[in-house]
Amino acid sequence: MKIVALDAHTLNPGDLSWEAMEKLGTLELYDFTPNADVVLRAKDADILLVNKVKIQEEHLKHLPKLRQIVVTATGYNNIDVAATQSRGITVCNAVGYSSASVAQHVFALILELSNQVGLHNQSVQSGDWSGQSHFCYWKKPLRELAGSKLGIFGYGRIGEQVATIGRALGMEILATRRNPSPVPGVTFVSVAELFAQSDVISLHAPVTDETRKIINTDLLKTMKPNAWLINTGRGELVNEPALREALLHGTIAAAGIDVLDGEPPRADHPLFGLDNCIITPHQAWASKESRIRLMEITVENVAAFLKGEPQNVV
Repeated sequence: MKIVALDAHTLNPGDLSWEAMEKLGTLELYDFTPNADVVLRAKDADILLVNKVKIQEEHLKHLPKLRQIVVTATGYNNIDVAATQSRGITVCNAVGYSSASVAQHVFALILELSNQVGLHNQSVQSGDWSGQSHFCYWKKPLRELAGSKLGIFGYGRIGEQVATIGRALGMEILATRRNPSPVPGVTFVSVAELFAQSDVISLHAPVTDETRKIINTDLLKTMKPNAWLINTGRGELVNEPALREALLHGTIAAAGIDVLDGEPPRADHPLFGLDNCIITPHQAWASKESRIRLMEITVENVAAFLKGEPQNVV
């Protein structure tokens, strides 16, 4: 059984072990694979491990041995699922491994906006505090989160974790979900109400025809001028030029972004260079603890398939 990982570096840049996977078959690892090399590297594979590498019909028609694709992520829009189904190839993904890490990163962004820790550390290190006559100072207004409204757009596993942390900080929780059932401490509202009422919006909805670019000029205009937008979900949810205009003209106060529509971004990305926009490089999911869980699920997905009992099939 030949197992080929086409972008192994994403899951394991060197701090995890592949030993458990190696027990399941002959393992061939590639840190990254450009589209032009997919067929060459995957042509003898029975099982492919991929994270963001695209596997489309143009590749599949040259991969007659392929039986399973395991996505080392939750999202699988890089896989032509219709084409795999027509060829009898099983596609499996991983769910729930990063909920705690992503929720933690949501609040890393929120707390940076509220307390401006990075800005003030830089100020102190450059000598500003030493030159003060008073014992304290702040370069930007600081905001207390307790009593404010946290809106969760897409109340799934990660949204639930975000809500738990928000409540611990004294925030009122609003949320959207397609078919909501009562949850203590959470008020489910419409999308329009969520964006109009929330002081902080955190995006966790999947990308669908309904949600793609839903954060547009019209919706941003309904938000409070002091509101913050946090996106650790999917870059495709946001019309980025529209968000830039909203940030530049004070339609909303700030944004904390971990995902962009097109990664890695081009050097002249519209959200670069804004004082009120924090951007991190799609790292919310990537704690070591999260990746250990992801490795375990990936191994389990392969092992279950080899036993004839596939799990996490998309």
